Amino acid sequence: MTQNKIPQATAKRLPLYYRYLRNLQSQGKSRVSSKELSDAVKVDSATIRRDFSYFGALGKKGYGYNVEYLLGFFRKTLDQDELIEVALVGVGNLGAAFLHYNFMKNNNIKIAMAFDSDPEKIGTEISGVHVYNIDDLEEKLDDIKVAILTVPASVADATTERLADQGVEGILNFTPARINAPKHIRIHHIDLSVELQALVYFLKHYPLV
Repeated sequence: MTQNKIPQATAKRLPLYYRYLRNLQSQGKSRVSSKELSDAVKVDSATIRRDFSYFGALGKKGYGYNVEYLLGFFRKTLDQDELIEVALVGVGNLGAAFLHYNFMKNNNIKIAMAFDSDPEKIGTEISGVHVYNIDDLEEKLDDIKVAILTVPASVADATTERLADQGVEGILNFTPARINAPKHIRIHHIDLSVELQALVYFLKHYPLV
């Protein structure tokens, strides 16, 4: 199985593995077992071994995994040496929180620009990121391929269409709307209220103890 054909569930776990391996490296650890990795990332050992098996022999039985080797491998696999610039569309409370955090503090993703319709926000900078008028999106977006969408649900579809027309290929959607987009656009929906409701449901009906 080639790298671009690995299961989507495995692909979603790769950044989790990478983050923990970075922590191990900073602690001076040279190797890690699948059991230790399992305890840290809360993924069972069998799943970790299966995930890693898609990429060939990454470890040795009885030895575990070499942290430096794994870190280098996943850095290359996840393109961590390539800076990915992202546009944020919608600078409300959630959008502003993203700008204050900005992903560059942790990896290779950086919010390079933001867009909003609020006259009080347009032309300002939040944590060094300039906020442009949403009307200027087509002019300012340049070659950015990824966008974070935190606009009101009522304008989510229209905004997505504009982003698609400008060549955006991936959208992280934080609006409640299940937005429509061309088939070549990959959209990841993240509804915080739904996730919170699901958590409460599981706490009530599937207690851990």
